[in-house]
Amino acid sequence: MHYNQKLSFCTLILLFLQILNYLAHIFLSGNDGRLQVGNFIGDFVKGSRLNSYPDGIRQGIRLHREIDGFTDSHEVVRETVALLRPTFGRYSAIIVDMYFDYFLAVNFHIYSPNKSLKCFSCRFYVSALFHYRNLPKRVKGFIFHFVITNRLTAYSTIEGLKESLQIMARHKVTALKPDKTIDFLLQHYDELQRRFHLFFPDLILFVKNMR
Repeated sequence: MHYNQKLSFCTLILLFLQILNYLAHIFLSGNDGRLQVGNFIGDFVKGSRLNSYPDGIRQGIRLHREIDGFTDSHEVVRETVALLRPTFGRYSAIIVDMYFDYFLAVNFHIYSPNKSLKCFSCRFYVSALFHYRNLPKRVKGFIFHFVITNRLTAYSTIEGLKESLQIMARHKVTALKPDKTIDFLLQHYDELQRRFHLFFPDLILFVKNMR
């Protein structure tokens, strides 16, 4: 996808849909705003462009890549993707990412007992805007909409998740069926949440051991 200075509303939607499953990335960056921003923009920074960023943000981009690698190879994640594959096919991994970020948002009080999701989200928005000059052009195209619509907090509800799925189905992944995706989540809610709680502490430990 190439940046266009005259971004349409639909293009903005498509861009921020790429970061719907990044609550975990931001959360795992701790309280360092630069690390959070780097982790947030990781998918938008390719190859040698990494070296053009300040040190703290550069570390966050590297952390993003390490988290992706660990997640993709984790047994629980792989088994969960396999569970979804008969129903969702090639979109299974994307949907697992979204389910797991939803469960992090719902259970945020467990993994962050001293800071609410609302407070966490607001602090990140401030960091993202403070480092606006360091954001990739594509991220600059949607960051204000992302903040104004409070995507990180909105994603903690079934309604917010469904809204995101509907936008994806309408503008990007037409084969994705939002009602079907939500129905599967509700039908397998306890099992999917159990799998998330098996996986996420391992991811937290992995990141902790990196520091």
